[in-house]
Amino acid sequence: MERLSSRKKVLIGIISLFLINVIGISGYMIIEGDSFLNAMYMTIITISTVGFGEIHKLSDGGKIFTMFLIIMSFTTYAYALTTISTYFFEGQLRFIMKGYGTKTFKKMQNHVVICGYGRNGQQAAKELLAHNNEFIVIDQNRELIAKQLEKSGNFIEGDASQDETLIKAKIRTAKALVTTLPVDADNLYVVLTARALNPGLEIISRATDENSEKKLRMAGVDSVVMPERLGGAHMANLVTAPDIIEFMDHVSVHGEDPTNLDEIICPEIPENTKSKTIFEIGRKKSGANIIGYKSPDGRYILNPPPDTKVHSGSKLFVLGTPEQIKIMKDILVNE
Repeated sequence: MERLSSRKKVLIGIISLFLINVIGISGYMIIEGDSFLNAMYMTIITISTVGFGEIHKLSDGGKIFTMFLIIMSFTTYAYALTTISTYFFEGQLRFIMKGYGTKTFKKMQNHVVICGYGRNGQQAAKELLAHNNEFIVIDQNRELIAKQLEKSGNFIEGDASQDETLIKAKIRTAKALVTTLPVDADNLYVVLTARALNPGLEIISRATDENSEKKLRMAGVDSVVMPERLGGAHMANLVTAPDIIEFMDHVSVHGEDPTNLDEIICPEIPENTKSKTIFEIGRKKSGANIIGYKSPDGRYILNPPPDTKVHSGSKLFVLGTPEQIKIMKDILVNE
């Protein structure tokens, strides 16, 4: 059974308050034969427990009904006051966190915008967080966003295909957008809107079939991910090459002794590093392994020779622990 939303709980509380008063008034009118005004007076002094005397001596039936009304009203008022006060407190908390998030967004740049916080979106956020990448999540699920706002301010409730929502998420200063919405058409709208607002944005989109993949690429998506295809291929590879898959599963940011596969962008090579080979920069100094190299003209070299020299505008694909990769980044940036 699904949990009741806060608004439904408040509505139930208000209706309960109304019903307990109706029951009290009706009971005194029927059992004691009181007028409407006298019955309302008896109900209010009974529920509020102010201690005023009865209008007249109650019959045995009236006394039993009064005891029943006191017990029921105490339970009803306790529930109603708790739900109503909780609702307004949570609303104020969401407002404060929302304001905090808006202030945080103003300072954000080179971050990632995640559209959709389902299973794929949550996994993307988890990996970005593990890699210390800032991100903002957009989702239309109000309950989900309200819950997440209590933990972090980097969540926006809204339609990611709308300009104002993406602008609020600082799309113009973002470095990438990941859209993981379950409907391909929705992802397409998000891509078109985001590309118009930030032409240089890197866009990764989820897709469910090949036709959608083609349309998304035509719309300006840099990378298309099909979870079903990846999942099927992964399961098949576990049969055909289980040890390789197990090894690749260990290449992550998780665990006590994590091994990372990371990329290092080299826009400008320090003077002291220009004459050095990847062996000197990599295994010899940092302990990390350079398993791939992308030249400034876009050529990929798998397992580059140890005497390969790094040039400005190139990329290195590195395998090592976080500490080893950090040392290599420091060499390429600071030396």
